[in-house]
Amino acid sequence: MPPPRTGRGLLWLGLVLSSVCVALGSETQADSTTDGLNVLLIIVDDLRPSLGCYGDKLVRSPNIDQLASHSLLFQNAFAQQAVCAPSRVSFLTGRRPDTTRLYDFNSYWRVHAGNFSTIPQYFKENGYVTMSVGKVFHPGISSNHTDDSPYSWSFPPYHPSSEKYENTKTCRGPDGELHANLLCPVDVLDVPEGTLPDKQSTEQAIQLLEKMKTSASPFFLAVGYHKPHIPFRYPKEFQKLYPLENITLAPDPEVPDGLPPVAYNPWMDIRQREDVQALNISVPYGPIPVDFQQKIRQSYFASVSYLDTQVGRLLSTLDDLQLANSTIIAFTSDHGFLMRTNT
Repeated sequence: MPPPRTGRGLLWLGLVLSSVCVALGSETQADSTTDGLNVLLIIVDDLRPSLGCYGDKLVRSPNIDQLASHSLLFQNAFAQQAVCAPSRVSFLTGRRPDTTRLYDFNSYWRVHAGNFSTIPQYFKENGYVTMSVGKVFHPGISSNHTDDSPYSWSFPPYHPSSEKYENTKTCRGPDGELHANLLCPVDVLDVPEGTLPDKQSTEQAIQLLEKMKTSASPFFLAVGYHKPHIPFRYPKEFQKLYPLENITLAPDPEVPDGLPPVAYNPWMDIRQREDVQALNISVPYGPIPVDFQQKIRQSYFASVSYLDTQVGRLLSTLDDLQLANSTIIAFTSDHGFLMRTNT
């Protein structure tokens, strides 16, 4: 394999081009005895700008909003591709999908496009300890089934053990039985392992921060959260933040006239969920019933608030460990989530 091609401006392109919600924050300059600032990169799956810091009056996201209040908040940033793998490869390499040749999930850029360096690889090659927790690269072929190890990471990436239950029958329905649903508020004590993936990722990240507190080397820690990606599986107490009577519908719910079929996503992944299958919605344009549209939006917003608490735990740990003043925080989503047309 040839030497990696780094490219000028790799780091900042990767952050600026990342997605709809990017915040870079550092409270003060690092102490003069520190060789380099630490970096905490938080990547969220399918997070649209439904946040207080972007003017949303309904969604409760106090921890992310606080970070944004003393950060550089991007108001005009775009995802390079509205799919997880190509978007993440794009901003983590600082290169467009036309260069990485990845538009789906089915190729590894180092083999099929070019041996391009990544942001964490750049830090690793410049003396940083680089660590990955949760969903940073998209798992599978697009990151060589290794999350781009060993190039990008000093240690094997961490994935939460409870992740394997995300699409299984863990959602207790009105009938008292367990289902594999789209809408899945849960009692955390009632699910397998008594925890959820994002809670595990936060706990692992906190442990790593505690270890790095005494390290002589600066660190680059990437933490990837699954929510609010479907299924909307989150602690049920967050649903109470969003009474259905407060949930409005999308202002433009109809499929545009003359829309080419190739431009429409019939949301086949959502249709596979048991609660959606029970609605017997026609393919491809069949509308979702209004009451279920409200429930989708309710659970999406509840998932965002659940995510926000995990971000808050991370930020509090930085403060408690006295690392906040020497750590740059970057917060981004890989892309948004469609909540108009019939969803």
